[in-house]
Amino acid sequence: MNAPSQPRPARLTVGVVGAGRVGPALAASLRLAGHRPVAVSGVSDASRRRAAELLPGVPLVPPAQVLERADLVLLTVPDDALPGLVQGLADTGAVRPGQLLVHTSGRYGTAVLDPARRAGALPLALHPAMTFTGTSVDVQRLAGCSFGVTAPDELRLAAEALVIEMGGEPEWIEEAARPLYHAALALGANHLVTLVAQSMELLRQAGVAAPDRMLGPLLGAALDNALRSGDAALTGPVARGDAGTVAAHVAELRKHAPATVAGYLAMARTTADRALAHGVLKPELAEDLLGVLADGSAGAEGGPAGAEGDSGR
Repeated sequence: MNAPSQPRPARLTVGVVGAGRVGPALAASLRLAGHRPVAVSGVSDASRRRAAELLPGVPLVPPAQVLERADLVLLTVPDDALPGLVQGLADTGAVRPGQLLVHTSGRYGTAVLDPARRAGALPLALHPAMTFTGTSVDVQRLAGCSFGVTAPDELRLAAEALVIEMGGEPEWIEEAARPLYHAALALGANHLVTLVAQSMELLRQAGVAAPDRMLGPLLGAALDNALRSGDAALTGPVARGDAGTVAAHVAELRKHAPATVAGYLAMARTTADRALAHGVLKPELAEDLLGVLADGSAGAEGGPAGAEGDSGR
C-alpha cells in the first residue's frame, strides 16, 4: 500500500448486506484500517457463522437496518440478486442521501445502483479479483489483490482510497467493459478449479496417492510461465503436434472418465489454434492433430464439440 498521495477516507461506520464469503472479509479488512463495522445481514446458518467469526460483536439485523446504521454499505449478494435488492432498498426508502453504497459484483458497474443514486446514495463498484473461502485467510489474501473499480469521476479518488485501505490495488474498469472484464476472470479462475479437480480425480484413478502434491509444482510453474510469457509458454502434446499421444488421451478418457472428453477436446482445440497462431505448433504437424480432435469430437457424447455452444459456462 505505497500510495501516500491518496486521500485517507474519514472513519466510517460499515454495514454488510449479504454475509456470504466476500462481505465479512471486506468489512474485517476495513476494520483493520480503522473503520467500524456496525451491522450485518445474513440468512443462512453458514452466513451467520461467517459473520460471527470475521465480525465478532457486530449485530445481525435485516438489510434495511444495516442501511439505517451504516455510512458505508457493502452489497455482497450474488450478481443476479443485486438489481432487485437495490431497487427494493430504494423503493422502501432505506437509502440515505450521502450514503456510500458499494457492490462487489464483477459483472456490473455503477449503473445497477442507479435507483439508489436517485435516492441520494454515492455509488461505487469495487470487485476484488480473488477467490474467497469464507474464513479469516481471506483478509490476508486481500494484500496486493487487484480490485476492478468503477465509480463516477467525482468518487474515483474515494473508491481507490478504500481499495488501498483494504490492502488492494485499484484497477480502473470502464462501465461498458465490466461484463468482458468479469468473463475474463471467470474464464481463468473458475475454469481453473474445474480443470484441477478433474486432473486430481484422473490421477487418483491412475494410482497416484497424492495428486495434489504432484500437481502443485507443475501447475505453479505452468501458471508462472503463462503469466510471464503468455502463449510462448505453451507446451505438451498439443503444442508439439503429437497427434498419436492426443488420440491415446482421448481413448483413455472415453474409457475411464467420459464426462471429461468434451472439455479435453475443447481445450485441446483452443490450445492448438493459439499454438498455431503464435508459431509454437508447426503447420505441418497441425493437420494430423486437428484431424484427431475432429474425430474425437464427432464421437463425443452429445455429438460434435461445436454442439456444446458458446454459452460461457
